Amino acid sequence: MEVGNRYVAIRHHIEGAPTEADFEVREAPARWAPGSGEVLVRNLYVSVDPYQLNRMKRTSTSHLAVDGIQPGQRIAAYAAGEVVASACPEYKEGDLVAGVLGWEDYTLFRPSPTVLMSKIDASAGFPLSYHISVLGTSGMTAYGGFFEVCKPVKGEKVFVSAASGSVGSLVGQFAKLAGCYVVGCAGSKAKVDLLKDKLGFDDAFNYKDEPDLKSALKRYFPDGIDIYFENVGGEMLEAALANMNTYGRVAVCGVISEYTGAGRRAVPDLLEIIYKRITIRGFLAWDFLGRFGEFNAIIGDWIRQGKVQVIEDVSDGLESIPSAFAALFRGENIGKKLVRLRNRIQETAGHADDSAPNKLE
Repeated sequence: MEVGNRYVAIRHHIEGAPTEADFEVREAPARWAPGSGEVLVRNLYVSVDPYQLNRMKRTSTSHLAVDGIQPGQRIAAYAAGEVVASACPEYKEGDLVAGVLGWEDYTLFRPSPTVLMSKIDASAGFPLSYHISVLGTSGMTAYGGFFEVCKPVKGEKVFVSAASGSVGSLVGQFAKLAGCYVVGCAGSKAKVDLLKDKLGFDDAFNYKDEPDLKSALKRYFPDGIDIYFENVGGEMLEAALANMNTYGRVAVCGVISEYTGAGRRAVPDLLEIIYKRITIRGFLAWDFLGRFGEFNAIIGDWIRQGKVQVIEDVSDGLESIPSAFAALFRGENIGKKLVRLRNRIQETAGHADDSAPNKLE
């Protein structure tokens, strides 16, 4: 069986902020055979994440937990799709799956313990897109990073940077559910309003309006910060550390301001860290892979109970992936950035996908 397949590739290594011109759409057929042991998936939604830029650089990624991407090469990415052919008894035609697929129309994978892939239980009633956002890597990052790394205590004060993004928007809501006081920052008035009016943050501010971030955080946290969920890096990290309380915890999820090399890197005050006994821990979503089902069950219940709002920013068509990716580094997305490759008549039991709430399109 052979199907026509388009995929997005980089034209060359990318060292600065990405643009649409850095990418191209290529064609190469996907070939599946009955005895191959492979599964052929038609991709329906793909995730667009800032960390992918680190894979696209010419500089070595040997110190990272991800492989580099070469020009012209297909780009693996978290996605959700439908099985159209299977040579593996674990999967059958029509199954919905989520896992590492690719920025392409079709993906072939061979099931193994090292391949991140799971079947989606359509009876749960969630829109398919949720399985690569709040019930996918974004949710796993937010839940694991906040509850396992930060270990919150009721009443603690939490600061979340890039709080309107795919992870930050969830962390703030989780923090409120844990009984914490939460302030987030974002890059526009509309995003700030979203944090306060829809997502339940206690307060929020536009960091672009603050010439002195240390003073701004002192104003919002007069009694200091206990937990900082880091998504930005640079001056934001320095300002947060200067306002941390003794035994404060910093969970480093991302440092998007440092990915493009456009701004200076963070130079934390080490004496602050020593004398305040601050814990700083970097982590990846994959660190919590063994508890994926547990986290999803809890988050799923919160969604059903209306305790967690899901914000997704959806673009349409494979050709829109380059522009969607570049827009991340201009701060244009709100919530989880996804690209819908094609419509399905009904993508979940009882939920047509286009009726899903909080879609920004």
